[in-house]
Amino acid sequence: MPPDSLKGVREQDAAEYRTEYDVISCLRASGHDVRPIGIGDSLTELRATLQDWQPQVCFNLLEEFGGIVTYDQHVVAWLELLRQPYTGCNPRGMMLSRDKVLSKQLLAYHRIPTPQFAVFRRGAAIRIPARLHYPLFVKSATEDASLGIAQASIVEDAARLSERIEFIHEHTSSDALVEEYVEGRELYIGVIGNDRIRTLPPWEFIFGELKAGRAGIATRKAKWDRAYQARHGITSDVARDLPDGVAGRLNKLARRIYRALHMTGYARMDFRVRADGTPFFLEANANPNVEKEEDFAYAALAAGMDYAALLERIISLGLSYRAKWRQD
Repeated sequence: MPPDSLKGVREQDAAEYRTEYDVISCLRASGHDVRPIGIGDSLTELRATLQDWQPQVCFNLLEEFGGIVTYDQHVVAWLELLRQPYTGCNPRGMMLSRDKVLSKQLLAYHRIPTPQFAVFRRGAAIRIPARLHYPLFVKSATEDASLGIAQASIVEDAARLSERIEFIHEHTSSDALVEEYVEGRELYIGVIGNDRIRTLPPWEFIFGELKAGRAGIATRKAKWDRAYQARHGITSDVARDLPDGVAGRLNKLARRIYRALHMTGYARMDFRVRADGTPFFLEANANPNVEKEEDFAYAALAAGMDYAALLERIISLGLSYRAKWRQD
């Protein structure tokens, strides 16, 4: 729960609730009656508020429930059972996109280009498929926000691969997803809409000054540590000087992925693009960070949609989403 003011709050401390603060303060400034509810592992307060206040829409900023990342989709499903409109992605789209292994399997069927991959289950023996070629990239199969991602996530041999898989199993309590590492630029495509969708301009994560031997990957520190970003010149901006046709292809791929994973509301698609312009899909992020000074809001601004307009659009999509109960 954010404070009413950030005056006197350190930048790094404010980062913990910056998104909530930005959304709440902007909606109130736009004339909305906003009642924030912090949810840990209980829905009691939320249910009481829904019954007593009967809001037009719930602005969903959940990232987990009870400390479990994949449980936020169940809260959204619960809202549907109550016939309560909400913003962001529907439960089906959240489940499909959150499961990185399942989403890659589905998109392989749709011929979406993605790095060769394998999943290593917790508690199972580590057997490395011959189809995988080094260097490999190791991450959690379910966690987001770059949890567990560091320079050590890129491995060059079987010994380091086994070591990193065990690290992911132990530190994230999830299966490990191993992909062939794609050297290139990291680009994001924002998508917004329900039945009719639009894409936002390609946005690039700029890695700044890389030390010798360091790979350009979005580690947890690179994405969230403000001091680290300032120290190394890490930022993001409109993707410039893309090879001919790449922006158009990313646009089409993002739309196809959004549809294939049954997503609604808004999402961010992550890609790696090789120097020759070949794109590879990495993952789909339902309900990405909508902090005012983050990638999604910046990309919307580049498309002519300021922050207040972006939030209004997200609310409008939540109110107009044709959930099953509205089709009866």
